[in-house]
Amino acid sequence: MTAPATTTDRTAPGRATYPSPRRVAAAIAALSVGSFAIGTTEFVTMGLLPEMAESVSVSIPAAGHVISAYALGVVVGAPVIAVFGAKLPRRALIIGLMVAFAVANVTSALAQDYGQLTLARFVSGIPHGAYFGLASLVGASLVPPERRGRAVSRVMLGLPLATVAGVPLGTWMGQHLGWRVTYGAVALVAVATVLLVLALVPSTPGDPEATGRRELRAFREPQVWLTLLVGAVGFGGMFAMYSYIAPTVTEVTGQSRSMIPVFLLAFGLGAVIGTILGGRLADWSVLRSLVASGAAMGVGLAVFSFSSAALWPGLLTVFFVSAAGGVLTINLQLRLMHVAGDAKTIGAALNHSSLNIANALGAWLGGLVIAAGWGYASTAWVGVALSAAGLVLLAWSVLLHRRDVVRA
Repeated sequence: MTAPATTTDRTAPGRATYPSPRRVAAAIAALSVGSFAIGTTEFVTMGLLPEMAESVSVSIPAAGHVISAYALGVVVGAPVIAVFGAKLPRRALIIGLMVAFAVANVTSALAQDYGQLTLARFVSGIPHGAYFGLASLVGASLVPPERRGRAVSRVMLGLPLATVAGVPLGTWMGQHLGWRVTYGAVALVAVATVLLVLALVPSTPGDPEATGRRELRAFREPQVWLTLLVGAVGFGGMFAMYSYIAPTVTEVTGQSRSMIPVFLLAFGLGAVIGTILGGRLADWSVLRSLVASGAAMGVGLAVFSFSSAALWPGLLTVFFVSAAGGVLTINLQLRLMHVAGDAKTIGAALNHSSLNIANALGAWLGGLVIAAGWGYASTAWVGVALSAAGLVLLAWSVLLHRRDVVRA
């Protein structure tokens, strides 16, 4: 491959050079296609559960375990791949992850029974966190430090775009052509990502001095744990509400089932705007952006407990909460990449492990209050409590940060 055109950053030490803006945009777009594929396969399962349950002869609640299997794959895969793959060339590892992801989705499409399907979905989740972590590191390496927030946000933009386009289209395909076709289509997008990354992403070396032991040292850092907890707890607030958005629309807002996709679209559009805005805010201040987005999410969830009773206020609040979540996601990613120190690979990969824990925690606690008879609107107050807990953890992190700055 020919060497990329470069520009000189006169503010960087040693007059560092970076690829031309056009080359950077093409490389980031290629990485974002992989984000789109991962986002589609993660969330489309929720819309295809009835068809999948019937196909493998299990109940819908039992079929729901395949969603948990995928999330478990994300939680397990991110740190394991980061530890063993930190030395490898990053572009090559990204390609390997996408190949494995494509094969796992083909295996999902070909699964003949419940056990095979559950195992295939677990394996499909393994590349998830590592891909986002590595793609974020590669994207950040292509631009000067003052633009890295925007670069990372654009790499991850494929994830919210999947909720707007990939998931609705995949659900429609699954309902009309069979759910297996959807996973086959995701595999094709993964193959396209491999080709695009080969053609457009510059070769990026790994860290030759990285070792598994050094990567694991990230877990000795209190700031790493605090940031992971902010994601797992604070972001769980949004999932407490979002996991039950369908029955909330029909039972609380009083709308027909046909309005559920409209609320999902509002959520997806909010995530897109929040992801773009999150990158710009990160280039201003990651910590301030975390505080502002966490507080905004808590306020939005409190408002939703009331606004969900009406159509337009409910839609606008869902959009607002999702946008705050998009800002929070990007800044958590960048915060982990920073506080992990030399263990950048595992730091970058762990963000989506914590977010999948948030997904499970929010859905579980939301289900508890519904089962207790408090109604679907009560899930928003669960979200408020989780957001508040996340802000407490974040305040602890900020205090430690300021103490360390003073000592330095």
